[in-house]
Amino acid sequence: MRVIISGGGTGGHIYPGIAIADALKAINPNTEILFVGAEGKMEMEKVPKAGYRVIGLPIRGLQRSFSPKNILENLKFPVRLFGSLNQARNVIKEFKPDVVVGTGGYASGAVLQVATTMGIPTLIQEQNGHAGLTNKLLSRQVKAICVAYPNMDSYFPKQKIQFTGNPVRSDLKNLPNSTQSDFDYFNLMKGKKTILVMGGSGGAKVINEAILNGLETILEHDFQLIWQTGKFYIDSIKKQLAAKNLLHHPLLFVNDFIYDMKKAYQCADIVIGRAGALTISELTLVEKPAILIPSPNVAEDHQTKNAMALAKEDAAMLIKDNEANERLIPTLIYVLNDENQQEKLKNNIKTFARPDAAKDIARKVMELGSRK
Repeated sequence: MRVIISGGGTGGHIYPGIAIADALKAINPNTEILFVGAEGKMEMEKVPKAGYRVIGLPIRGLQRSFSPKNILENLKFPVRLFGSLNQARNVIKEFKPDVVVGTGGYASGAVLQVATTMGIPTLIQEQNGHAGLTNKLLSRQVKAICVAYPNMDSYFPKQKIQFTGNPVRSDLKNLPNSTQSDFDYFNLMKGKKTILVMGGSGGAKVINEAILNGLETILEHDFQLIWQTGKFYIDSIKKQLAAKNLLHHPLLFVNDFIYDMKKAYQCADIVIGRAGALTISELTLVEKPAILIPSPNVAEDHQTKNAMALAKEDAAMLIKDNEANERLIPTLIYVLNDENQQEKLKNNIKTFARPDAAKDIARKVMELGSRK
């Protein structure tokens, strides 16, 4: 079987696609897979690292702010869209896929649109609890829609929906207990309460500021910290830590990116992060207490909706972005000092886990391909 997987722009679109590809290969190693993304975006780096071929389209999204540069970029949008649709058609004609899978992002919309007009079976994998406009429009034409949250029939045709959960890396299933060697990776000590802070590969300014402002309090409680700042903030944060004589503190690991998330999760007693679909899906698998601070700068505020789905079931703590500086540290101290609260959060979040999501989606892809 030949499968095109299209999606990108963010890890939340890329890594589910890679997980689906891995699951397809596990079912049938002879499956041929091609990724299609957007030129210059992170999928052009991440997908080859995962062992798959990727082709980039020239597509870009519309810029929302009205600077002269963005206005010029928006004027180029129709040309880029037409070029991307034409290139997507050529890629599909050459690769001859049996099925096309879309995991979100601008390239995904273009590829799925072309595939449906060419009569190729298509599947949407929607990560969020709130569907975006592109997927809502495409839902009329695609054959199947795999969703991560219940009650998505308000966005999609009910008969096409399959509730699978979000696919995540298989190495996060059945996470073993941490050992000292896991802590050695971060130059930290086993036996101390450990906080994992992550704001995505770019970083989250509000989370970083709240942690920086409350760092002395964290250290006074003898808690240790694994802190992923994101690439845009690492230099500034290191300068500020150096000014406070905290850069080389024995209870602090700080880096722009964490390359071994399995170890980070194993060491963590609590996780602080945004509420992207991928983050939440990983948290449900690793069964960690979490404080979620949804980004307000995303389409249709979908991160808040993701976080609320957990918070209303006492499966995570939810703090608004504009309240993080005031509430994050007190909430963190409260949870880490209350074993009952930690157990409640762990027990409730694991009920959202769908450990076989990638496998279930791969089986649906195979089913669509066999009908062709």
